[in-house]
Amino acid sequence: MTTALITGSTAGIGAAFARRLAADGHNLVLVARDTKRLREQATELHDRHGIEAEVLTADLSTDDGIDVVAGRLGDRRDPVDLLINNAGFGNKGRFLDVSMADELKMLKVHCETVLRLTAAATEGMRERGRGGVVNVASVAAFVPRGTYGASKAWVVQFTQGAARDLAGSGVRLMALCPGFVRTEFHERAGMGTDNIPGWMWLDADKLVAAALNDLARGKSLSVPDPRYKALMGLVKVTPRGLLGGVTSKTGRKYGPQ
Repeated sequence: MTTALITGSTAGIGAAFARRLAADGHNLVLVARDTKRLREQATELHDRHGIEAEVLTADLSTDDGIDVVAGRLGDRRDPVDLLINNAGFGNKGRFLDVSMADELKMLKVHCETVLRLTAAATEGMRERGRGGVVNVASVAAFVPRGTYGASKAWVVQFTQGAARDLAGSGVRLMALCPGFVRTEFHERAGMGTDNIPGWMWLDADKLVAAALNDLARGKSLSVPDPRYKALMGLVKVTPRGLLGGVTSKTGRKYGPQ
């Protein structure tokens, strides 16, 4: 049996990855800040699927939290075969309305954590000649949308660059770029969702199924829905100046900054 480590595992996309991987027979290392929720999740997945689910409490906005998870990823005696870097959040408000402390916290979680955990995981994976990393980004990576979009653009560029560097090693890296997914994301950021059109919402379990299929096919970038693939096609041909105005307006209406 292989082992997968999932950050931000107790809700949303992370929880969907945990359900799917447990159902497929993978042992899990579940990472989040809330120990109670982690233990409840681990018990449920163990009882339902008969897999081993390890609990690792860590705040990935801190160096200590990152160190704890990096240490687990570096354990050669009990290796991790698949890393899902899913932890993340949004800030409500436009640039300069959000405190600098919160902006830097976002960069810590979205960028530094992804960099350090990917490095910790892939070093051992390369030695073993197998393994995979999914770094959860967003379609916001492809449009000019403040710190959130910029941090997710970094995730995409970093992941695709590392994937090229590790080509032929047996280690696969993929950036996952979903659109709006029904999770706790917006609620935690204090963002309303009533004005988001129904057609823009994605199901987390279907998203994960598509993502794992793309990873198995060796893709380094996954936009796992035809609707968002079409939207990203339009983004590519839209003049940057016009795109900036449109995304600024829609971002204030629908998404994180």
